[in-house]
Amino acid sequence: MGTMGLALPWEARISSAPRERGTRVEPFQHFSGGTSPAAGDVINEDARLAAACQSGDVRAYERLYVLHGTRMKNLARNLLGSPVDAEDAVQETFLKIHRSVASFRGQSSFVTWTYRILINTCYDARRSRLRKKEIANDDSGENPRPEPRAPGAHPSLRMALERALAALTRHQRDVFLLYEVEGFRHAEIAGMLEITETASKNTLFQAKKNLRQMLEPPRSSGAEAR
Repeated sequence: MGTMGLALPWEARISSAPRERGTRVEPFQHFSGGTSPAAGDVINEDARLAAACQSGDVRAYERLYVLHGTRMKNLARNLLGSPVDAEDAVQETFLKIHRSVASFRGQSSFVTWTYRILINTCYDARRSRLRKKEIANDDSGENPRPEPRAPGAHPSLRMALERALAALTRHQRDVFLLYEVEGFRHAEIAGMLEITETASKNTLFQAKKNLRQMLEPPRSSGAEAR
């Protein structure tokens, strides 16, 4: 897996202790940049945005990008490990949204549907990159050049974190990134990954349990004796 470039307090995030509600990232902020609207306003805004995109209103796509473009790129970067690949994935996602928006039926929120397309685009990009690496390794005995690391990270710590994340199943890693890094709620993750909300919660619990086991230092023999 490529360099994640994650900037978060890992010990606190992996801990099972509940976090303060204020640390969550709200999924849909008002276009004016003010305080988050009530849930009903969010639903109405989501429906208006979907209808405008379906009608071919270019401004609706611009609004979608203003509201979610930065967050989409952050998510894509965490899934793909590369800012360049993330930019390409977001651009490809908007092309797919434009081509398939007529098929949107409102079974989930329009924003959730958008992120589902982004995640699937990232999955496709990862598979394509893996195939290219396999071909390159077959053609050359040289090791592939590693991706640049995020600045400011201690190399040994980042390597340990990357190894731990890479050891998770893809499903566990993606749920962990969506919830702990990107701040999505379980209901949103369920819609994006097409799983149940309970499955999302259980997957996150297992991911954090596995990460704690891999990252906690081994107990000394003296501690075990006590």
